[in-house]
Amino acid sequence: MISLSDDQLAKRAKAIRLVLADCDGVLTDTGVYYSDQGEAMKRFSIRDGMGVERLRNAGIAAAIVTGEKSQSVQHRATKLQIRAFLGVKDKAAALDEILLHYGDGKPLDIVSVAYIGDDVNDVPIMERIGKAGLTGTPGDGIPAVRAAAHFITQAPGGHGAFREFADWILTLRVG
Repeated sequence: MISLSDDQLAKRAKAIRLVLADCDGVLTDTGVYYSDQGEAMKRFSIRDGMGVERLRNAGIAAAIVTGEKSQSVQHRATKLQIRAFLGVKDKAAALDEILLHYGDGKPLDIVSVAYIGDDVNDVPIMERIGKAGLTGTPGDGIPAVRAAAHFITQAPGGHGAFREFADWILTLRVG
C-alpha cells in the first residue's frame, strides 16, 4: 500500500472530480453466470450504487472502465447514469481519451482522478493515477494491486467496496 500523510490524502481528495472503477472484482464479486446464450448475469451491490449517488451529490463523476464488452455492465452503468468504457484492454493507454470526456474542452487533469481496481490489468493505470490522484482496491484485491493502492477497503469486490472507497474520498474532503 502507498502511504501518504493525512494532509496529502486530504489535499488529493479535495481535487477529485472523477472516480473510475474496474467492474469485475470491484463492482462485482468476480462471479459470472453463463447460460447457453453466453453471459447471463453479474451480481452488483446496491450499496455501490449509493456510492455513485453520493459522489454525484458532491460534484464528482463516476465511470466504469472494463476490458469486457458486457451488456450487463452497460445496463448497470445506464441505471447509475454513468459512462461505461467497455472493451478497454489497456486502461493506462486509454486514460487520456477517457479524460477528454470530463474536461471542459480539454482533458481532465490526472490530479482530479481516483481509480479502484483489483487485478493485474489495473496496476498500470493505478500506477499512473497514483502519482497525483488517489487509488484503491477491494479487500480481496491481489497483492500487486494492493501495493499500488492508497486505500484498501474492508469489503471485498461486489460487496460495497466501491461505496467504501467513495466514502473514504468524501470523508477526506471534509478533513
